[in-house]
Amino acid sequence: MAITYAGARAGGRRRRRSLEGWKFAGPFMLVFALVFLAPIGYSIYLSLYRNRLIGGNSFVGFDNYTQALQDAQFWSGFGRVALFLVVQVPIMLLLALLVALAVDSGRLYGKAFFRVSIFLPYAVPAVVATLMWGFMYSNQFGLIGNINDALHVTLPEPLSADLALASIGNIVTWEFVGYNMLIFYSALQVVPASLYESAEIDGAGQFRIIRAIKLPHIRGALVIATIFSVIGSFQLFNEPAIMRPLARNVITTGYTPNMYAYSLSFSGQQYNYAATVAIIMGLITMAIAYAVQLRGAREK
Repeated sequence: MAITYAGARAGGRRRRRSLEGWKFAGPFMLVFALVFLAPIGYSIYLSLYRNRLIGGNSFVGFDNYTQALQDAQFWSGFGRVALFLVVQVPIMLLLALLVALAVDSGRLYGKAFFRVSIFLPYAVPAVVATLMWGFMYSNQFGLIGNINDALHVTLPEPLSADLALASIGNIVTWEFVGYNMLIFYSALQVVPASLYESAEIDGAGQFRIIRAIKLPHIRGALVIATIFSVIGSFQLFNEPAIMRPLARNVITTGYTPNMYAYSLSFSGQQYNYAATVAIIMGLITMAIAYAVQLRGAREK
């Protein structure tokens, strides 16, 4: 009887602890379900239906997904952001890494001012940054046009079909180099000083220290920055959407998958198909980000 009573008391304490835990986690779980899980669930629901002229909103199963996977305009936008990812992200992360290493080296004069100056573009709202660069890119009333008039030359138009994606990449790089630099610099600050002292005793040079000490210790930060950059590349929307009035023949409504989904939803009233495009892009982004995470985990 005593054993049974003790077991009941222990079970009661475990239940009370469990309830106490849910009191703390419950509000977060509720908010998480409302602002994250519910929109995803509703998008999946929309993607399984199609609004017909006759019959209204009807269930079509995976027909919208089949249509999206055969949609040339969707794949054209996807190919554009994939190229953007392959070219722009390595350049941006390399610049951020070089700046972080320079600031951490202790040999840079006025490093506090330099660090703030590099980070400052990230504090500029994306809309303002894009408008500023768009003004400079214009060959009619902006910086390019002024240079052409002053020097009587004809510089390549940054918003032409061949250069528009590179020009957008320049804006994104300008905006986020400082953000990624701060991630790398923060990781460098926690590298044990004893490792540097040992390397100095062994006569290791700066390049050897970077290769053998600094880079291995910030590999986790590199993986995180890469994952964020992958997600940001596939979410590319603000910069091309704001630049579109300056180059409507080049930056179309399907220039990126996000712009395509936005156009389908708000201009074409095709909410079901827009939800399908968004879900496909979400799955692709999640798969690539997960692959990057696994690759980073294997190299540790």
